[in-house]
Amino acid sequence: MSEVADPPMKPPQADSRKMSAAWRAYGETLTEEQNLKNHMPLVRSVVDRMRASLPPTVDVEDLYSVGLMGLIHALRRFDPTLGVTFASYATMRIRGAVLDELRRVDWLSRSLRVKAKKVTEIIAGIEQREGRPATEAEVASELGVSSEEYSAMLDELRPLSYVELDAVAGEEDDSNMHDVVPDEKQPSASDLAMKNELIKLVVDRLQQLPEMQRKILAMYYFENLRLAEIAKVFGVTESRICQIHTQAVLSLKNYIRTASNK
Repeated sequence: MSEVADPPMKPPQADSRKMSAAWRAYGETLTEEQNLKNHMPLVRSVVDRMRASLPPTVDVEDLYSVGLMGLIHALRRFDPTLGVTFASYATMRIRGAVLDELRRVDWLSRSLRVKAKKVTEIIAGIEQREGRPATEAEVASELGVSSEEYSAMLDELRPLSYVELDAVAGEEDDSNMHDVVPDEKQPSASDLAMKNELIKLVVDRLQQLPEMQRKILAMYYFENLRLAEIAKVFGVTESRICQIHTQAVLSLKNYIRTASNK
């Protein structure tokens, strides 16, 4: 009689009170190679979500390789006592590794950066003057373009917006959202204070955004819906969702940068 193979082990549930011991027991039974194989779909999922916003000139296979290094980093550094799931932690590290690579190769054209800087400055001026998020109509008016032309401009800036939200902690010191969570087993008080302040700023601004912008960001970043799925929810085109997302991200980034410099 042939032996029946044991079913593959599943990682322990991260919300269990015995998570730490369970995770250690799980990890100790598997080699690093087995762990990598079990979690490779996570790398593909993260990269595939990001590639939709990148130009075709970006080598996706390179991003998969970089994402794999992020997964290895996550497997070696994960500490379940910090109270986050491994999937959440690994996603953050994979995404962070890919973003670092995109910044390293500087894949954005100079003209796109100049255009983004101009739009961001106008948004900043409107929001400082009005004390609320700028509308697309207001930005278009100050740019001296039609609403259709501004929508086309938002389409051009779309790739930048997905990187910019992760870099929202500040461009000047080359920091990004994944840097806020420390690698060390015991996070320092300053690390926690920085993370908590950033979270507070993001939450504060999200509450001030127009309802549709707020819901789109929540669906995309917290519910992990794809842009096409969000478009179906609102009954608009995916392109329109992308435009609204870009406007929201630029506004959010400006708010956090301004608040951080006070």
